[in-house]
Amino acid sequence: MTLTEKSAHLAWCALVALSLARQDGSVLSPAQENLFLTRWLSTALKQRRFSRDVTTDIEWLLRQGRQLGVNAKLVSKLNYIWRSCTGELSEQNDLFRLTYALETAKNMYWNYRVLNDREWVGRYAVVLNAGVNGIYLSRSNLDAAFDSDGRQMNPLMARLTGNVAGLMKLFISCGWHVEPEQDSSRPHLFTLMARLEASGEDNGWRIRRNTIDLPQY
Repeated sequence: MTLTEKSAHLAWCALVALSLARQDGSVLSPAQENLFLTRWLSTALKQRRFSRDVTTDIEWLLRQGRQLGVNAKLVSKLNYIWRSCTGELSEQNDLFRLTYALETAKNMYWNYRVLNDREWVGRYAVVLNAGVNGIYLSRSNLDAAFDSDGRQMNPLMARLTGNVAGLMKLFISCGWHVEPEQDSSRPHLFTLMARLEASGEDNGWRIRRNTIDLPQY
């Protein structure tokens, strides 16, 4: 069993245990969900139910549950591990995978805002703090980036601050590539590009700089 499969197995077992607890009525609220999962993970760690390879995953989830309580959103984190490790997430459309990445970042306490044109560029543009983990999208650009089926059709621009390297890893796991803009006059600006779905097409990024002119934001 690969490390990815072991992580998926851990998440699956935790989610099944939670589902059974919900069915028998012992878990009825988000606070009870957090308490149940924290205890379940603690027991799994003590009894060495899973491979040593996923011990760090269990310890991280435990810290989240104990330190953040209900705000840890352990169910969302376990769902993310399951989806990303089993490939289920990769089968979803571009917009779904982007939304999933953004929601996961929000759960990890990243600031996320969709800005109007006035806030995005010009003298009244929002001032960004390079030291704060933040994701900022243009509403008009976001509206034009996808077709009705959730497929990316146009470049999606984002302003990213903080631990961008860590955020890139999250986006990659959700099938998105993050490429920095080279124009120094537009700091913190990145292009987000979705991967091609598995098909007869050559694998790669759907939107390439040599085929589509990027909008000047």
